[in-house]
Amino acid sequence: MSQLEIKDLHASIEGKEILKGVDFQVKQGEIHAIMGPNGSGKSTLASTIMGHPKYKVTKGDISFDGQTLLNLAPDARARKGVFLAFQYPYEVPGVSLSTFLRTAYNSVRQGGKRGDLGQEMVSVLEFRKLLKEKLKLLDMDDSFATRYLNEGFSGGEKKRCEILQLAVLQPKIAVLDETDSGLDIDSVKIVAEGVNKLVGPEMGVMIITHYQRILRYIKPNPPRRQNGQIWRT
Repeated sequence: MSQLEIKDLHASIEGKEILKGVDFQVKQGEIHAIMGPNGSGKSTLASTIMGHPKYKVTKGDISFDGQTLLNLAPDARARKGVFLAFQYPYEVPGVSLSTFLRTAYNSVRQGGKRGDLGQEMVSVLEFRKLLKEKLKLLDMDDSFATRYLNEGFSGGEKKRCEILQLAVLQPKIAVLDETDSGLDIDSVKIVAEGVNKLVGPEMGVMIITHYQRILRYIKPNPPRRQNGQIWRT
């Protein structure tokens, strides 16, 4: 069983320390939630886990299956099985969602090029079949895949797009950075339903939020206290 472990993590940006000794663990099959107000370092934690270059780790470690991630680039961390859903997904005009997802799938699941993991890159037809299955699972119309990535999407559609990426890439650990931010209650329910369909023995989820409402629909494990703070895990 894979595990993402954070030990005494300190991280700063432009010389200002934001994270001041975070300890946290997420295993496959578990649902964790980190709650806190704006400015408390939640999104900094998510970005640091994925290796965003503007955040500097000054102390502590981030490890996956007992091996440090600190010396790995974001794409290498993704290939290890760690996924980040953005709070503010980017728009990419001219690139269809289907093309984007197939490229990401080949890079993350197949290693990025023929032979890296001893597997062939998935063909267009094979990927279309896979994508159709995931769209059906999430109750999304097939036409969604032909649209340009996030261009003209509503807030709810952008977040559903992130969940579709999660369904296609099937990481071992998924970090959802304020996936419910800016959504009305109906959209929150739809996104939560998608997450609940995907979480299972092979996937653990770490939800970052400052709203409790999404936790009405996605149930984390019972809370525990670490370093004087309540961590819903």
